[in-house]
Amino acid sequence: MIQYDVTGMSCAACSARIEKAVSQVPGVTQCAVNLLTNSMSVEGTASPEVVIRAVTQAGYGASLKGQNSPDSAGGSRKDALQDRETPALRRRLIASSGFLLLLMYLSMGHMMGSWPVPAFLQGNPMALGLMQLLLSGIILVINQKFFVSGFQSLWRRAPNMDTLVALGSGASFGWSVVCLFLMTTAQLRGDADAVMESLHNLYFESAAMILTLITVGKMLEARSKGKTTDAIKALIELSPQTAAVEREGREITLPVDQVTVGDVFLVRPGESIPVDGIILEGNSAVNEAALTGESIPADKGPGDLVSAATINQSGFLRCRATRVGQDTTLSQIIRMVSDAAASKAPIAKVADRISGIFVPGVISLSLITLVVWLLLGREFSYALARAISVLVISCPCALGLATPVAIMVGSGVGARNGILFKTAVSLEEAGKTDVVVLDKTGTITSGHPKVTDVVPVPGQTEQSLVQLALDLEAKSEHPLAKAILSYGESHAMTPNEVENFTALPGNGLSAGKDGQMLLGGSMEFIASRAAVSKEMEEKALLLAQEGKTPLLFCRGNTFCGMIAVADTMKEDSPAAIARLHSMGIHVVMLTGDNRRTAEAIGRQAGVDEVIAGVLPEGKEREIRRLKQSGKVTMVGDGINDAPALTRADIGIAIGAGADVAIEAADVVLMKSSLMDVPAAISLSRAALKNIHQNLFWAFFYNAIGIPLATGAFTAFGLTLSPMFGAAAMSLSSFCVVSNALRLNFFKPYKTNPGRKPSVRKPAPQKPLLRTMVIEGMMCSHCENAVRSALEALPQVQSAQVSHTKGTAVVTLRSDIVDEALKKAVEAEDYTVVSICPSREK
Repeated sequence: MIQYDVTGMSCAACSARIEKAVSQVPGVTQCAVNLLTNSMSVEGTASPEVVIRAVTQAGYGASLKGQNSPDSAGGSRKDALQDRETPALRRRLIASSGFLLLLMYLSMGHMMGSWPVPAFLQGNPMALGLMQLLLSGIILVINQKFFVSGFQSLWRRAPNMDTLVALGSGASFGWSVVCLFLMTTAQLRGDADAVMESLHNLYFESAAMILTLITVGKMLEARSKGKTTDAIKALIELSPQTAAVEREGREITLPVDQVTVGDVFLVRPGESIPVDGIILEGNSAVNEAALTGESIPADKGPGDLVSAATINQSGFLRCRATRVGQDTTLSQIIRMVSDAAASKAPIAKVADRISGIFVPGVISLSLITLVVWLLLGREFSYALARAISVLVISCPCALGLATPVAIMVGSGVGARNGILFKTAVSLEEAGKTDVVVLDKTGTITSGHPKVTDVVPVPGQTEQSLVQLALDLEAKSEHPLAKAILSYGESHAMTPNEVENFTALPGNGLSAGKDGQMLLGGSMEFIASRAAVSKEMEEKALLLAQEGKTPLLFCRGNTFCGMIAVADTMKEDSPAAIARLHSMGIHVVMLTGDNRRTAEAIGRQAGVDEVIAGVLPEGKEREIRRLKQSGKVTMVGDGINDAPALTRADIGIAIGAGADVAIEAADVVLMKSSLMDVPAAISLSRAALKNIHQNLFWAFFYNAIGIPLATGAFTAFGLTLSPMFGAAAMSLSSFCVVSNALRLNFFKPYKTNPGRKPSVRKPAPQKPLLRTMVIEGMMCSHCENAVRSALEALPQVQSAQVSHTKGTAVVTLRSDIVDEALKKAVEAEDYTVVSICPSREK
């Protein structure tokens, strides 16, 4: 996607014209023009030169976004977002208002009786008319932009809002000039009655009032539009301008855009971190609220990563730069928010189609109104007033702004809370979610195995059991061994040296210490070497049913106890899933783990459905099946989740996850909290509701205002003067933008989440099954090896493997000979005892 800055747009008809022109360029596959940010995003193979030429030929200006200044400094981005329109409109408004007040005094003062009028104007209608001509002409010159833009667009057969204003004001001014000419001829004839009649038919003040009121509305609209980019401006302001860098053994201060990857930089307490890096020396608490929305500082030490714009609160840090310029986390966040604002939501296309034909339709309706009233016998001045009212009350801007302002503000609110919507489509579609699919590891759980239970036998202490496990596991590379070592470290325990360490595939570990054999492993392995009481067997089974992996240990032939290890659940996962339920969303847990562990975690978390034993390609297949039930949102954090994230209607990546997952997702959560998932959906629903309100107001305003302006309700005594029509037009866009700004007060973590959709659960399947009895499995690692071997077969949909039961329940896509299943398992050094066919009932 290439982004451009666009100049010369004044309303939705302009953006529709540019989109149409660029979309016709060969090689352009998609074009989205954003009236709010005066930007355009183009996808395809067309060169920028050809795209810019198409925009220029359509009567507007275009340039590559940020082509003239470096993006890394942040200044150019801030300059691009600076509100230059409001000051210019304010100056025009002040000048117009001064001359308008004088014009209104002269045109209306003579009707007020006692209001003083200059002596040379008293009893001199011609002088009064000429003064009105002069003052209104000055106001027309001050607001000449309406006429230049409006008539240029009309000449190109692409009329816009400025065309309506120019035609309405120009018609009032032109008719008044005609009346002034008639007044002159009547005065030459000495016809006093005709002179006064012509004086009353002057509409100079209407022409000037229309322009001034439209300028008022434009200024209010521009001021409100400027506020919608406050979120991006605030992010840009977070970026430090300088960095303390070590060069040639001394500390120097450099502009942040001169820091390169590999530079060593220093951060003192209270300073902002200038670029992304890794800590070399020092410990500190770092406030990451600017990026993640998390108010509690994170403890950081050597080897930990730090991000630009976060604040070092306590200690001195010495870091090496890993990402600088546009590659920092802050720059990526700014780019995501900007891209979301520049893209176009599907709901906006309805308004765009209407805007494309709106202005020509209004001009036609204005002419019809003029002709109809003349045919009905009304005087020309009355018919003209009705036609002008139709022109000036019609507002395509409200239609064009209804969606982009809500998208911009919603994206900004999300960014402040660590929720990044990559496109306007993702912000709109996330709120329509019916089914949320959660990966287990790293999403519902922490992703890091931890010791949960230490169960020594009578005569042994917890400390002695942990010490035995530490000694034995110190040289193991198994993830469960790391959990035990981490537990020992947290309790200030260190492993002792052992001899003859051996990892026994499919069984466990063995080593020698002080002339005794140390053993650790599964229940089957230890039970074959030492006596395990029935009570301990039942305890091990209970722990396994809770999703934990019991590791048993013995010294010589004496059983010492067991330690349970599990991937523990995040504290907020059950609350997040409960909130999804309150929103009427069906929650599914999708994991590659064995069914027993998955179901135990699922029960604790409170999910509606558990799908276990699924490989990455299997996850993508399950997402495709679940999509038959409605809109599916997939939440994951790993490389293996990328296919499923892409297949889902909306993919949400946990920000602490793999870069591949973040790249594949539509929404990125900067924190690892599952509570951000319902928060993102709630924010999406709030933004969509705001868009609907804006579109309703825009359509309702035009549906009521245009018939009223034509004089359709004259029989009821309701008519609309051109001046009131201009005021109404000015307020319509201001109301739409102001309503969108209300989203800034939305609290995604506290607000009622909204609708409760009716979710149709997936239809139950009746697949072919094979139950395999397998010997040699002793831990979850073994289960994964068997599962991977089976699911690599094209006929196998999934495999649920249990090392405690010694079985593998294989779900088939199509029939397969037993020998193929047996061969796949035995290739991993396990023994297949039997295979029993069956079909699920």
